[in-house]
Amino acid sequence: MTAPPLLEINGLRIDLPLDGAARTVVHRADVHITEGAAVALVGESGSGKSLTARSVMGLLPPGARVHGDLLFAGESVPTMTPQRLRAFRASDVAMVFQDPRAHINPARSVGDFLIEGLTTARGAPAAEAVTKVTAILREVGIADAGRRMRQRPHELSGGLLQRVMIAAALAAEPRLLLADEPTTALDVTTQEEVMAIIGETRAARGLALLFITHDLELAAAVCDRVVVMYAGSTVEELPADHLRDSAAHPYTRALLASRPSLGNDTELRSIAGRPLSGFEAPVGCAFGDRCPRVQDLCRGDRPRPRPTGDGTAACHFPHTLSSEEVGRHA
Repeated sequence: MTAPPLLEINGLRIDLPLDGAARTVVHRADVHITEGAAVALVGESGSGKSLTARSVMGLLPPGARVHGDLLFAGESVPTMTPQRLRAFRASDVAMVFQDPRAHINPARSVGDFLIEGLTTARGAPAAEAVTKVTAILREVGIADAGRRMRQRPHELSGGLLQRVMIAAALAAEPRLLLADEPTTALDVTTQEEVMAIIGETRAARGLALLFITHDLELAAAVCDRVVVMYAGSTVEELPADHLRDSAAHPYTRALLASRPSLGNDTELRSIAGRPLSGFEAPVGCAFGDRCPRVQDLCRGDRPRPRPTGDGTAACHFPHTLSSEEVGRHA
């Protein structure tokens, strides 16, 4: 029997005030995450993936309007009262942001930043909070935790500061961890270390994960399932280990074909045209002008998600494997 989703996003639409009018920046997002599962939300800049993630915590810009279903353990997040939303952020869900320096007060010590949530939101004694966050710092690979607690953010490297952000998220003991491109500003070696920390601590604690990235290969390596977004809509969802062999949407396949990978010596192909932001999406398929399979129906009718094998794709003419391909991938 399939477990009910911990996070359930169905037909999410987000409108933001732009130039005095409401503009749709996310047209349709569909994401389901069960307890303890890891799901990646992948897309180019402007696709709406970060806005979708921030909507889970109620962190959208002022004036934003949310439509559709956004449920956490069956409870609607958009209808939460301010008091309930604060409690929700303090205990059920936590976020690791892309740039840690933009989310830590530079005038306060790392220790003050880490214990604040435990002492203010949970009422934990300061000594107990210090003991807890010190242990978590060691868990995320910061051996000299006591000294780091006394330092200011500017005294730490980017990799160490991102570990501090992960520790702050884990201190809340959430059921769902949101990671919004947490390695973008880091060098390659540190990226690997940070992702290993997130993967190991998530598995040890049984956390659900929503991982935001633009890297399909990384998404497939870290997560159980992959959801692909384009121009404000989710266009495909499928198991991570079937990504390269079973992708059905032309955009997903184009992304895979444009990225080098070990063991793949085929010629890389660029994607024609430019990516669209959600507010630029046309009436029909947003990928239509860049798609080699586009037909007249695509230009006038935006496709809805439909089953494709073991996933879904929002495409009128999804790719299907030939008998030769089926034999090769079996």
